[in-house]
Amino acid sequence: MVDSVVKDQPGEGRLVHAPSDHPAVPPAKVGVVLANLGTPDATDYWSMRRYLSEFLSDKRVVDYANWKWQPLLQLIILTKRPFSSGKAYKSIWNNEKNESPLLTTTRAQTEKMAARLKTLYGDRVEVDFCMRYGNPSTESVLKRMQEKGCERIVFFPLYPQYGSPTTATANDQAFRALMKMKWQPYIRAVPAYFEHPAYIQALANSVLEAYGGFETRPTKLVVSYHGVPERYLLEGDPYHCQCQKTTRLMREKLGLSKEEVDTAFQSQFGPEKWVGPQTVDHVAELAKQGHKHIAIMSPAFSADCVETLEEIKEEIHDSFMEAGGETFSYIPCLNDRDDHIDALLAVVNNELAGWLSASQ
Repeated sequence: MVDSVVKDQPGEGRLVHAPSDHPAVPPAKVGVVLANLGTPDATDYWSMRRYLSEFLSDKRVVDYANWKWQPLLQLIILTKRPFSSGKAYKSIWNNEKNESPLLTTTRAQTEKMAARLKTLYGDRVEVDFCMRYGNPSTESVLKRMQEKGCERIVFFPLYPQYGSPTTATANDQAFRALMKMKWQPYIRAVPAYFEHPAYIQALANSVLEAYGGFETRPTKLVVSYHGVPERYLLEGDPYHCQCQKTTRLMREKLGLSKEEVDTAFQSQFGPEKWVGPQTVDHVAELAKQGHKHIAIMSPAFSADCVETLEEIKEEIHDSFMEAGGETFSYIPCLNDRDDHIDALLAVVNNELAGWLSASQ
């Protein structure tokens, strides 16, 4: 039970067995925190530089020795890349809200999740979101949750497939935040959900809906995931295997043949060999093989972002068309679709087991 507080008035209470003159404290709650990758605060040079410096200094993302990597990063990469990255973000920026689409969508997901959980558990659950890089920071959100009385927290990295540079670093940041707290809340880190039936069904639904609106049926569905160095796979990171399984489960759910669906990986950088095939090259090869109509999707991203809205819809699109392709159709990420929220809710409810029940 989480009820260690007796309410005196809305939003306040006193500890069970505490004397009557004990200072009021918030009623005990359970927190749910949705965690995503992050976003720059703006597209100008210094905003981009701060964001990229934090991101590319993360040892989970680039694990080279500091003496080798930091001079290269700070003196060379970060003098140029903020301009090109800023240009990419400008092309997709939500100008109405002056924020990145990732931030807009993650907030929408959080609001829908909060509404669903409130229906089930009333005011016993607080829901918020954080970013691994940029704002709102993981530390600030976990601190705010604790101040609201969250004695237990479900921390949910929004990455269906487990990856060291994604899920692991999100968890690392949460635990670093806990290290600064005198009184830590209990915390559960949500595991990968790449094979959850509701997630697979939502992916399949998105494909079926998209195919239903195409004038010409694609001869190939390219399932593109963010890439990782091949070394990560050899060192035990399960990401590559979980991506392959995601594709297979979705393909089977759709009733498509192996010849109709390919798995590829995007966003390669640096000199190392990465898992492949590389999406940008693979779509060009498909066009040369006679596949004039293809569709592409990115199940590793829970929300559309610069890697999908700019890299796929522009760079990878151009690669296909320049090689002779005719129709390139992008199937959006699951974003805040209702069936996606249903899938995320199913995962959260599983983690709430033993802490809360709708019948309490």
